[in-house]
Amino acid sequence: MTMQKRIESALAVFQPQHLQVLDESHMHSRGEQTHYKAIIVSEQFEGLNAVKRHQKVYGILGGLMGEFHALALHTFTPQEWAKAGAAPASPTCAGGH
Repeated sequence: MTMQKRIESALAVFQPQHLQVLDESHMHSRGEQTHYKAIIVSEQFEGLNAVKRHQKVYGILGGLMGEFHALALHTFTPQEWAKAGAAPASPTCAGGH
């Protein structure tokens, strides 16, 4: 199973209305399966600020976090997602050889 699929499987616990995990490793110089972007839309984020939402995600991913270099998180409630409609584009890699 790819790292992307492993991350998706773990995040399913949020019962997301929308879940997308993108492998953005090609945008970086650290090799394959190293950089990911996760867009999660879940009612479980209701009433939580961004820090608390991210802490919940990190808690769910647990040991997986040590198996890749970076994870860009975009967490939304269904109402926020309806307004936003999309996550921001990822920046170009600034280096980090």
